[in-house]
Amino acid sequence: MYGFKIIVEGERALFTRPELKVERISYDVPTPSALEGMLKCIYWKPAVRYVIDKIVVYNPIKFMNVRRNEVKEKVLYSAVKANMRGAENDVSVYTDECRSQRASMLLANVKYGVEFHFELTGLRSENEDMPDDKHACIIRRRLEKGQCFRTPCLGCSEFPVKSIRLAESFDEEPISNEILEMGDVDLGYMLYGLKFEDGGKPINGDWDNPKFSDRAEAVYYRPHMIDGVIDVRKYAEVLKC
Repeated sequence: MYGFKIIVEGERALFTRPELKVERISYDVPTPSALEGMLKCIYWKPAVRYVIDKIVVYNPIKFMNVRRNEVKEKVLYSAVKANMRGAENDVSVYTDECRSQRASMLLANVKYGVEFHFELTGLRSENEDMPDDKHACIIRRRLEKGQCFRTPCLGCSEFPVKSIRLAESFDEEPISNEILEMGDVDLGYMLYGLKFEDGGKPINGDWDNPKFSDRAEAVYYRPHMIDGVIDVRKYAEVLKC
């Protein structure tokens, strides 16, 4: 098993509570699934599954409120395909007609230490297998060079990561006094991730033109933050759908 430690910083973050999705309100700390999504922006293969082991919260938990203009509609994929085949239909979305103003409660000035490892899923989209040490070398190199194929974000794409850097160990001295004074905090039930019905495999069996199922079950866990440290691996032993 190959493990890594990284330090992640950002100006804003939004780890949305699913029960409050109309007016978006963030969890106090990141969800494992949000951090997994951030890592997939750096390196993704069907054969690799990221597992978050530990989260260290360095900065005080500060919230801020913003109000944003959003649209209530999206361009239909079927309409775009029909348009490409010669149909003269309008696939545009006119923001003046479907604009909706919504409030969001964000986290400000965040800094986290993330310990994670990866596991092989047994899935592959290529004709040749890659050993786990080769995956580990690629992940380390991309983290060291700051490479990514998509901008890593903190919960939502509007809030990109400011910096990600590798760490040999987590120095707990920079943890703010405000976090340390909180002691043992029961964070309640938090979203751990989504369990997709297709198991990560294309339902049509074609990796060149894959079709995946969007059906999934939400999985929750109940972690504690003790002196700024969340032992995700410990609390992930008891997951609830």
